[in-house]
Amino acid sequence: MRLVVPALLVGVLCALTLLALSALATWIQDLVWDRLPAAWGLATTETWWTVVVLTVTGLLVGATIRWAPGHAGVDPATTDLVTAPLPLRALPGLALTLVLGLAGGVSLGPENPIIAINVALTAWLLCRPRLGVPVQGAVGLAMAATIGAMFATPVAAALVLTETLAERGDAPGPLFDRLFAPLVAAGAGAVTMLAFDAPTFAIDLPDHPGLHVGDALSAAVVALVAALLALLAVLALPWVHRAFHALRHPVLALGAAGLLLGLLGVLGGPLTLFKGLAQMKELSEEADTLAWSAILVLALVKLVALVVAAGAGFRGGRIFPTVFVGVAVGLAASSLVPAVPAAVAVSAAVLGAVLVVSRDGWLALFMAAVTVGDVRLIPVLCVAILPVWLVARVMPPMRVDPPADGAPEFAALART
Repeated sequence: MRLVVPALLVGVLCALTLLALSALATWIQDLVWDRLPAAWGLATTETWWTVVVLTVTGLLVGATIRWAPGHAGVDPATTDLVTAPLPLRALPGLALTLVLGLAGGVSLGPENPIIAINVALTAWLLCRPRLGVPVQGAVGLAMAATIGAMFATPVAAALVLTETLAERGDAPGPLFDRLFAPLVAAGAGAVTMLAFDAPTFAIDLPDHPGLHVGDALSAAVVALVAALLALLAVLALPWVHRAFHALRHPVLALGAAGLLLGLLGVLGGPLTLFKGLAQMKELSEEADTLAWSAILVLALVKLVALVVAAGAGFRGGRIFPTVFVGVAVGLAASSLVPAVPAAVAVSAAVLGAVLVVSRDGWLALFMAAVTVGDVRLIPVLCVAILPVWLVARVMPPMRVDPPADGAPEFAALART
């Protein structure tokens, strides 16, 4: 009961932080991608403008990482979704890199940086002798509140926390007792988000005709294909990370990565830019006019862009662009084999891709279900996840092992 009021406050605070940074990124995005080109009379932004904007974004993010306080030694490619609280002096630079990446079209989502910011703020507010909240408790509240706000529902937070608490296994008592305060925070974050701007992952798909016996087999095959494509990204990340960090300076590395992301954006078009939430909805609306091979190319370009952005050191999460990849793979599969309903193919592909990247079965099931918005597919997804998990669990996570000597993110920082 003592945690109810702090949990409510944390939920509201985390949602407002997400809203504020998202609104700022949206304003800058509109300025850079719409108003400036229109004012300068550009007919399109799909050629050299994309390359210039992504390159400049990379240079600005690299400069922020190089000179903003608190960023030495912080390598996002080596961390998971939730990390220990950062010092407050690192938060302005982290917030700036997040906003620049979201506005500039980098293929990463907001989840990792915004969780890190909210965890640090929550720990600073609650981990005081008078309040007596342990650091681990503050981390759990902030994580739950932020996830609840991002998805506008506490269900995703509950699923992720269930996995986290099961791994810990160091607290006695019923599981729901340990979930109680985080769910309060997640609920407060979700309600706050719904009051302002509720995000939705549901895309426009043809009505599902109803479950058939063959849907489980179709879903398993599509999920495996999407998982294998995501595994290519997992295996490529350490190599890409090593290549960019060989440049030994964040401005050079992220500038080069921005240039490459711009070229990928020209190749794949506007649908392969940004975090992918709005773009996957546009793709679902245009899928009838595209060949299955063209849709698959979009998925591959987005996957390469995700690996480049994550490996080079851009600040952002991997779940949002992975969902786009899953949607594209599912739409391509349904277009190639019309007998497979689009809802089955898309949900299964999202399931396979997210499962490999996140290594969290609950989160993968949740994202697959909310993307198509049809609870009737949950039994099919629960069957399809079984063979995919057998593959995913023996593969490495989408993470780079940190250096044994604890060296900073870029070698140039070690000399300062």
